[in-house]
Amino acid sequence: MLDSKKEHLSVLSEPCGFVDDEPLYLITIGNDVISVKLTNFGATITAIYAPDRNGKQDNVVAGYTDIYQYQDNPNYFGCILGRYAGRIGGAKFELDGNIFFLSKNDGENHLHGGYSGLSKKVWKIKSFIQEENEAGVIMEYLSEDGDEGYPGNLWVTVKYILTGDNQLKIVYDAVTDKSTPVNLSNHSYFNLGGFTSGDISEHTLQISAGTYTENDEDTVPTGKILPVNGTPMDFLHTKEIGADVAEVMASGGYNHNFVLDNYSPGNVRLAATLSEPISGRQLKIYTDRPGMQVYTANDWSGDIIGPQGVPYHKHSAIALETQAFPDSPNHPGFPDTVLKPGKRFISETIYEFSTIGNE
Repeated sequence: MLDSKKEHLSVLSEPCGFVDDEPLYLITIGNDVISVKLTNFGATITAIYAPDRNGKQDNVVAGYTDIYQYQDNPNYFGCILGRYAGRIGGAKFELDGNIFFLSKNDGENHLHGGYSGLSKKVWKIKSFIQEENEAGVIMEYLSEDGDEGYPGNLWVTVKYILTGDNQLKIVYDAVTDKSTPVNLSNHSYFNLGGFTSGDISEHTLQISAGTYTENDEDTVPTGKILPVNGTPMDFLHTKEIGADVAEVMASGGYNHNFVLDNYSPGNVRLAATLSEPISGRQLKIYTDRPGMQVYTANDWSGDIIGPQGVPYHKHSAIALETQAFPDSPNHPGFPDTVLKPGKRFISETIYEFSTIGNE
């Protein structure tokens, strides 16, 4: 057990079971305001406790009550997605003149790394972080050559770091010995009112994205990049999530990739601001990634009861997945996602928690 404190920041690790003889741990990173719980199964965020404007703490992310439930996790609560977050159309891609066939776990398509992607692996805890203004954990996993159809051994590291300024930083790092597509993301679902407050239709959202990628009927990009102006995708100015959701109900709600403005490799900038007016909780998301998939829990049916004690119904939460574009390996005009030997994939996303006054 590790338990240390410095400048009101703490990190605690406790054993909580085994999967395939690999040890599982529950890790808690906290400061005086925010508490983040994680497990090394899927390098998953299991809970984030944040105060409302009156100081009342609530868990604002979806998860399970039992750590072993994450072995199934069809909704990808809180986990790391990969090797490739999002869909790859036809579950195949061409690279260096060769066709690679991936597992089909979403109809005829490949989704979030396949049947047993990074979200289903027991990650090794490499080390803990305890600095003057931050605390965290570093986890790593080796995805072997041929895993779910992908070429090359891929060594992946993820850092979760909580700062004294209420920022949760996620840093992804990967290297490979063969050229391979890499697109890593975290799949936390947020309800800033707390899950006893109802759905997220009255949350407000602003996204720094003037365009989005058009979907086909299977939610795979067609290759077209379209302006958000005059469409329900327009979140350039803050609006309620439910304001235009009726116009996208053909897909059950929002499940679209937004092309974030001002992209250049390594340029961390504000991508989105999510707010809940009653609690006053606000989440700002910063990232250096080119896109963000917005998904409003369209397939939730109420059959899962979370640790908050309420069923997870349709539109009970929103996922804001910072990443490259879905199906980029099949669209030359999309940002390149191929990692080559001798190169390093490194990316950062920041969740910044705060409260706002009465509106």
